[in-house]
Order: sequence, then C-alpha cells, then structure tokens
Amino acid sequence: MNSEKVLEIFKEITRIPRESGHEEPMTAFLQQFAKDRNLECKTDDVGNVCIVREASAGKEDVPTLVLQGHQDMVCEKRSGVSHDFLKDPIEYCVEDGWMIAKDTTLGADDGIGIAAMLALLESDIHTGRLECVFTISEETGMDGAFGMESGFFTGRTLINLDSEDEGQMFIGCAGGMDTFARFSYSQEDFKPGYKPVKLDIGNAIGGHSGDDINKGRVNTIQQMARFLYEEMASGMQLIIFKGGNKPNAIARECEAIIAVPDRSATIARFKEFGDVVRKEFFVSDPDVSFSAGTFRCTEKPIDSDVACRFVGSLLACPHGVEAMSQDIEGLVETSSNLAAVRMQKQGLIEIVTSQRSSITSQRKMMASKVEACFKLAGAEVEHTSEYPGWKPDLNSNILKVCVDSYRNLFGHDPEVKAIHAGLECGLFGEKFGNLDMISFGPTLRGVHAPGEKLELASLDKFTKHLVDVVTNFA
Repeated sequence: MNSEKVLEIFKEITRIPRESGHEEPMTAFLQQFAKDRNLECKTDDVGNVCIVREASAGKEDVPTLVLQGHQDMVCEKRSGVSHDFLKDPIEYCVEDGWMIAKDTTLGADDGIGIAAMLALLESDIHTGRLECVFTISEETGMDGAFGMESGFFTGRTLINLDSEDEGQMFIGCAGGMDTFARFSYSQEDFKPGYKPVKLDIGNAIGGHSGDDINKGRVNTIQQMARFLYEEMASGMQLIIFKGGNKPNAIARECEAIIAVPDRSATIARFKEFGDVVRKEFFVSDPDVSFSAGTFRCTEKPIDSDVACRFVGSLLACPHGVEAMSQDIEGLVETSSNLAAVRMQKQGLIEIVTSQRSSITSQRKMMASKVEACFKLAGAEVEHTSEYPGWKPDLNSNILKVCVDSYRNLFGHDPEVKAIHAGLECGLFGEKFGNLDMISFGPTLRGVHAPGEKLELASLDKFTKHLVDVVTNFA
C-alpha cells in the first residue's frame, strides 16, 4: 500500500455524490467494495458502515484496531458556479504539489480518510483484525455517531482519520452545538420615491468554523449588517438579506436588497465602505469584494421595526474567538460562528450560528450569549446538535505507538495537540467509554470552502505512517 493507491481511490470517491444527508451513493459504494473483496460488511439503521478485515496469519492475537472516518462532505461552491453536488463529480486539478478544487470544496475532508481505509482493506500488508467504520452526516451534527448502537464496532483502540495537518497527532477536541434564531415579519409598502438597490459582498476566504475561526477572516454577514445598521438611520428599507451556508463554515458571501431614496448615494457609500473593510482585512482576507447596483424587485420591504431589530442583532451577535485555552498554548478554547441567514419562505428569517468549546460550561455560556442577543431582539431561539468534547489523555497507548512510529520513520517527534474543531472521538468516548483514541491525517487547506486542497507530499508521509502504525500495533 502506498500514497498512489490512496490517491487513486480518492479520485474515484470524488465522482460519488455524498453531501451530508445524502450519502446513499457513498454507502452503496462501500458496500459493493466489501462485497467485491469478500470482506465482512454491516450497515446500521442510520447508514453507518463497518467493513472488517480479519487478522493476517500470525497476527490473530493482536487486539482489534478501529479506523474511522466520515462518508459525507461539506458542499460549498463559488457564487455563479453551476455544480450540482447531488449528481456532478468534483472537478479538480493538480498544481505545485497540491490537489485543488478551485470552484467547489474538494471533499478531502474526509474523503482522503475513506480512501486510506479502503486502500488498507485491500492491501496485502500483515495486520491484526481491522474494523473500518464509515459514519454518515458528521458535518451537519455527527448524526451517524449519535445514532450508532453499542456493539457496532468491538475494538477498544480507535484511529480517527479526519485531521488536517500532517505531523500533528490530535488527542482532544472541542465540543459544540448549533443555535438557530428565527424572526417572523410582515411586509410594508415602499416609501414614496424609494427604489431597490442590490448589495453584494463576496470572494471572502471563509473556511472551517473550528480550524479557521482564529485567522481574522471576513464574516460577510456581519460586515453587511455593519453597513445596513448605519443606513437604517437614514430610513433605508430592507427587502432581502441572505448569506453564508453551513453551520460549520465561515460566511464567504452575502447579499442584501434594500430600498433607498437616492440610489447613487447609497451605491457610493457602499463602495467607500468596501474600501474601509478591505483595508481592515488586507492581510487576512485580501480579495473580498463589494459591489452594488440598481435592481428591479417586486417583493415588498420587511416591516421596519423587525428589520431594525434583525440587523442590529446580526451586528451584535458574537462571532469569532471568545477565549483561548489556559492549558494549551495557542489553542482556541471557546468561539462562536455567525454562519448563515436564510429567507426560505415569506414571513420568516432564519439565522444559523454554531458554538464550540473544549469546556462544556463555556460552550453553554457561549450559546446563552447568542441566545440572549437574539431574544432581546425579539427572535425565537433553538439549540440543536450538541456534541461533547474529547479530553486529552497524555498516557494513551495509541499515542505512544503513533509517536514512536513517526520518530522512527522521519527522525523527529510529531506535535501532540488538541484541536478546536469537533471530532467524532468525543462522542464515541461518551457513548462507548474507555476507548483509546488518536486522530491524524495529511495536510488539507481551505476545508469547508471552495479552493479546498490536499498536499500530495503530506499524503505520502501520512500513508507511510499509517501503514507503519497498523502493521506494528500490538
């Protein structure tokens, strides 16, 4: 088994639709993969798959090792791109040692983990018994891990293949939850002489709401609210507001349609505002764009009182890092992501946010802050999809195995870290108890955003390390 084989399988995976909640083609692919190789395979009621490779001759006494990743991917695309994630293959290229999807997400999170497990399953390397577990809907609430019944896998040592920095071993992660706020509204007539203007903020980098929340990038929703809050003072009417997409992605795009008495003056102010924001973020998000123009619109404006409270709450809503860890230098402890605004039916505006923390009480406090912000503005608030964190264990046996292997292969120790993103390890630990776990993977950049890429040199090191660990595990 080598990285070329892993990459070959991953390229096949990029042709399989597997948006969160729609993993059926991926599940069928895994089932057929096992059938074609006469491997034991089971699928539970929610769609998780476990493929078993029995121990090689002479390895029957080695404890079972569980390898785990998730079937689904975050489906994000650039504005104007016609890609249909429910049927179209991912288009990618290779440039300067990176495999890149320029207009969409690549799905290496966690397609490359899936590919590594499948390559192991069909390899001829000598190992103990392997249980490869493929969960569903990790990206939208860890539904597969939540729904998995006791006994679906039997091993007590688990390697999660869903991390994104080669050379780093993760032994802890944050827990999280989503918070939804909903404003109900009626409509009002256009004020005399008022005409529609369309405002767009786009081309922001965005990124993963865990891994990238501390990188100072533009949140397009909050910047749009910032502009509109000032415009409210001059009597602006709000017609449409929408931006962002997934709870675990930083908003990259946002649009608003407003009605104003002087279109030219509003367009000029928005251009000036864009210049200000670009100067503020010239290092962390240099290509963010601002555009405005006249627009024909038959939709009536939102009731002004609701619009004012809605815009104010978006501006006030916590977004970004709330606190850094007092135990691990450089680790974000607590954060919140103002993720999306949706107007999917007339009379209702939905705001999507997500909170993370490695401390349960702080995660709940962060969610309460967001709740208070929107409740004070008159919205209804709901918390969903809460999942636990994963407490680090520096005395872990699999940690020692992985660190020793890495040192022997590459001549230096890997970094041992916790991560602010959520991993299913936390939920497995809570549900099944007494599991010895670690997470590692190749280097990915830009996950959860168009332009996601996989570093091929890191894939080679990751593969060598994984093979060595699995071969020598005892």
